[in-house]
Amino acid sequence: MELYSYIRNLCDKGENTEVEFKSALGGFPSSFWETYSAFGNTAGGIIVLGIKEKNHKFTPDHLTAEQVAKYKKQYWDDVHNKSKVNICLTVDADVSEEDCEGSAILVFRIPRAIYSKRPIYLTQNPFGHTYVRRHEGDYLIDDDEVRRMFADSNIKDYPLDAKAFPHFTLEKDFDDTTIRQYRQLYNNRHEGHPWTELSDLEFFKKIGGYVSNSETGEKGFTLAAVLMFGLEETILSVLPHYYVDFREKLSNDPDIRWTDRIHPDGNWVANLYQFHRRVYMKMAQSLPVPFKLEGLNRVDDTPAHKALREAIVNTIIHARLTAMHCIVIEHYPDRFVFRNPGTLLVSVEQYYEGGTSICRNSILQKMFEFIGEGERAGSGVDTIKKGWAYNKWPKPVIRELYDPEQVELTLYLGSTTTKTTTTTIKTTTKEQILHLIEANPSISISEIAEKIGLSKDGVYYHIKQMLGKKLNHIGPTNGGHWEILKEL
Repeated sequence: MELYSYIRNLCDKGENTEVEFKSALGGFPSSFWETYSAFGNTAGGIIVLGIKEKNHKFTPDHLTAEQVAKYKKQYWDDVHNKSKVNICLTVDADVSEEDCEGSAILVFRIPRAIYSKRPIYLTQNPFGHTYVRRHEGDYLIDDDEVRRMFADSNIKDYPLDAKAFPHFTLEKDFDDTTIRQYRQLYNNRHEGHPWTELSDLEFFKKIGGYVSNSETGEKGFTLAAVLMFGLEETILSVLPHYYVDFREKLSNDPDIRWTDRIHPDGNWVANLYQFHRRVYMKMAQSLPVPFKLEGLNRVDDTPAHKALREAIVNTIIHARLTAMHCIVIEHYPDRFVFRNPGTLLVSVEQYYEGGTSICRNSILQKMFEFIGEGERAGSGVDTIKKGWAYNKWPKPVIRELYDPEQVELTLYLGSTTTKTTTTTIKTTTKEQILHLIEANPSISISEIAEKIGLSKDGVYYHIKQMLGKKLNHIGPTNGGHWEILKEL
């Protein structure tokens, strides 16, 4: 009765992304296999055989039990026939004969294929015979999309960021400042480790930034190294569509498109290390920081801060960086939104369960792990969930988008005004600027912008508001020093 009610409910709702009804009065429908392929390549779904549609209403075909038994045997014969479909996705429990208002029906639960089994295609040729599910229909995908599925299926052995480029040099194609900042973080985290004494090239070899394979003859800087440490022109020479974009949208004024933005605008080196650093410093300002001391030092790193860093890293390491669309991170008053090109390599259920991690850019993942940014494989989602639960904020929301294919993670900030015995302190942009000036009165606007992840115009805007009130500049514009005004 429970299954009958479920089927009846499906009939009332009609077809959607994950449900397909098919009439079988004229025999086993050939269109079944298009839906089978589509469900396997997308999010899975249910196919009900023996239900027909007329005037947007779904009613039973009134098949006999003998007909359904025949169709069931035909299914099992065909699903193991490589000329029909390349892979069997179902087990016995996924196919059941049921009764619906006195009519026999056949219900198929088609699971989403794991990444290593995709694409699911018909005949023996994936090109022109591979489908995906969009809305209520099954759609053929083009040859490039088929190739991307094959690339994803081999991602564990052939990560996207492992490709080597022999013609690049450290001196001409990489950013010295990025390498120095990364190595300093590595040294701080691994004090006394033998790698801290290596030259930059030898260090790159250790972290996956340079490969030299005597068997294949392949050698050169990896795509991961180019993306992490490269100059913008170096990155664009191998990935012409590369673009990273952070958009802060904190104003309710419809005429203000964004209140701040971090994107390749020529004012900073737009590699992934600098993007991660700048975006995190900008977004972290919206997280509450409980007042906590370890000895005489204040501790500002909370589980939510760790979750935020993990979310940024996850967006990067799971991105299909060869796609024509880009990584986008948005900051709204009530939420953070992270979008990366590509689909999930695990199901949504596996994502929430954690413990399973397959990423497209495993070398980049290790590079971030070496400096403590990002968790070990399989635990990143747990870190995000734990960090948001720490503040009693809503559970992270993950979903797949299509046309173009993207994964979107939304972290809702919720209310931070719950009763607590600790004091919450939020560091504003102006306070960050004053702290930097206090530490170095000769610091330039460009240096401030780099350290807090803000554009130079953004820094100037905040400084202009403080001039004559909290701050003065002594000496020439290009030079001189800052003076913090004491409150009377």
